[in-house]
Formats: sequence, C-alpha cells, structure tokens
Amino acid sequence: MSHFLMKPKIDFAFKEIMQDEKARIGFLSAILKLNPTDIKKTIILNTNLRKIHKEEKQGILDVRILMNDDTEIDIEIQLAELKVWGDRSLFYMSKMYTDQIEAGQDYTKFKKCVSISILNFNLFPDTLKSRTISSEKNKICDDEFYSCFHIREDNHHFLYTDKMEFHVIELPKLPKELKENSTDILLWAKFINAEREEEFKMLASKNTYIDSAYERLQVISQDKQKQMEYDARQKAILDHNQMVLEATEKGLKQGIEIVAKKLIAAGYPTDTIAQLTDISPNIIEKMRTDTE
Repeated sequence: MSHFLMKPKIDFAFKEIMQDEKARIGFLSAILKLNPTDIKKTIILNTNLRKIHKEEKQGILDVRILMNDDTEIDIEIQLAELKVWGDRSLFYMSKMYTDQIEAGQDYTKFKKCVSISILNFNLFPDTLKSRTISSEKNKICDDEFYSCFHIREDNHHFLYTDKMEFHVIELPKLPKELKENSTDILLWAKFINAEREEEFKMLASKNTYIDSAYERLQVISQDKQKQMEYDARQKAILDHNQMVLEATEKGLKQGIEIVAKKLIAAGYPTDTIAQLTDISPNIIEKMRTDTE
C-alpha cells in the first residue's frame, strides 16, 4: 500500500487535490491562460447551488471556486459517457450565474462564470472539430483534447457577453507522447489521466504546480480514512456503470423479443426468425404458442 496512488480523475481524489491552493492556482492558470502570479487568492465555495422553489432540480457541483476578481469557477469530472453533457453543463452554469443576484439588485452585479469539464469520453466527434495544422512542421497539433467556448456572433465572431465561458477536456483524445513544448493544459490533463507512479513523477518534474498536486495526491493516498472514501466512490461508479449496462442489455433483449413476435405474426418460419434474432427455436416456438 505504500505505493498506492489514487487516480486523480476519480472525482473524490480530484476534489482533495484541489484543496491545495498552489495546485488549484496552477490548474486554473493553465486552463484560463493566466499568469499564476496574477491569481492572488482562490476560495473553495459550497458546491450546493441555490434552490429557490422545491420543484427545481438541485445542482451540486464537483469543485466550485471563487477567484480574487470575483470570477466563479465550476470544475466537473464525468467518467461515464453522457451525450447531453453540453445541456447539463449549461444548466449548472446558469444556476451558478443566477445565484449571484438577489431580488432588487441590478444586472451590474453579475460576474464572470467559467465551466471546466473534464470528460473521460469523447463529447465531440472528430468531424466536428477542424484539425489545426502546424505551419512549421505541417503536422497535426496536439490540442484536439481541449476546447474553449464563448457566446459569439455567428458571422463576425465578436462576443455577445464575456460573462460565460466553457472549457472542455476530453481525456481519450490526449496524445500518447509529450513534446518538449507541451502546454501546461496538456501537462495537467495528462496528470489527471495518469495512473502510474513514474508518470506522476515525470509530470511533476515539468511543472511546480503539478508537483504540489502530486505531493497532495501522495498524502491523501496514504490516509486510511480518505482511502475508504475513495474506495466507496469507486464502488459507486462501478455499481452505476453496471446498472446502466444491465438496463441496456435488458432493453436490447426486450427489443429483440418484440421483433421476434412481429416476425411470428407476419408468418415467418421458426428457423428464419432464429437466424435473424439469435433466439433459440425452442423459445420461438413457445412465443408462437403464447401468441395463439
């Protein structure tokens, strides 16, 4: 257990790493393209978003941070594929944005809100994102894993408002190898996706803020209580994924049975239905009897 290290992409571990202010500043400066020295202070906020009416859907963020310029940051990690992630992140962003204002206050109260999504699946098909070609070496750049969105005018691309900003990191799109001039965003994404001690050490040697994150990771990985919480979170993720798999398989089975019944009703022979649906002839004959 002395070499056990939590996986940073498990949300419990990432939240714990973000408790370290130096790591927090380093991560945010990389994503927001800021000089770390310009981030004077960051505060971890309550992750429960305000719920005004009992009918409202409750919003609970993974990591919520307030910066010294009053910018609010929402960092979310999602391991299982969720095709509606864009809508979900917009819902959380909207809740976080409207949380800033109370009845009777004017709209100048609003401050910038930033959403950072770290996804363990591909949200955008490769065909949707034009690949950037390096003019120097005529090679595809290694930034395909990262996207940044603003609200802009379609034709002339000027900002409608700078109060909302969305960052998306797709971990499966990470390049296998690092280059000498790899960006800090890539280093952080590789750190979050890492699992082996040697990889953590290599990345820590390249960035002092990642080194601080690695030190925090080592500490929490040897804390017995945090190990129990981490294991519980991993189990919850595995249980959820298994339930989704079983529900999918059940739905597929029911769909095939419906097809078989329609083929029976259409007068197809048992052997043909068995070939088309992969259902045994004996079960098909039973289904045929039940429908008579």
